[in-house]
Amino acid sequence: MATESRRESPPTARRVAIQAAVLRATEELLAEGVSFADLGIERIATRAGISRTAFYFYFADKRELLLRLTDEVNGLLFEQADRWFSGGGQDPEGELGTALANIAALFREHAVLLRALVEVSAYDGQVATFWRSTIVRFVDAGERRIEEERAAGRSAVADARATAYALTWMTERALYQQLVESDAPSPEDLVGALAGIWACSIYGG
Repeated sequence: MATESRRESPPTARRVAIQAAVLRATEELLAEGVSFADLGIERIATRAGISRTAFYFYFADKRELLLRLTDEVNGLLFEQADRWFSGGGQDPEGELGTALANIAALFREHAVLLRALVEVSAYDGQVATFWRSTIVRFVDAGERRIEEERAAGRSAVADARATAYALTWMTERALYQQLVESDAPSPEDLVGALAGIWACSIYGG
């Protein structure tokens, strides 16, 4: 049994390394200005140092590649949002502001990837479903926190679900537009505006 385990390890390590190389190559090409629609498998494979055939051994298609890339980023985004979702300290508005600032920073850090994801979701049903399910996770968590704030007497929101839905999608659209518009507000100004809107909506100013 020990021998079998040793034999299985190298292929597993190689698989992880190749997948990481493909993901890194894709991000690099997107950062260089290649649109995801124009990004061919051959180009990705060449940059990653593998053959086109090898690419299909690890990824079914470009869609799976994009979803795999963004899955980790989504985890990082939720981790920051959870500062407020699971908070309970003496400064909930401060927690909210910190969470929004960190989420905005992640949007900028992974701008090329998130731009590609949102743009592809406009014409690819599976990618759209994936992105909507990601946003719904934030809406669900936001709804729970608003209900907790209401139960604690810190919020008078009548409809926690609708409020969480509106605020979450507003934030997603605003952060995305900042990535694609040259005349968008500065990151600091946008985060300040978003934090103010969230605070006023939930805590009444």
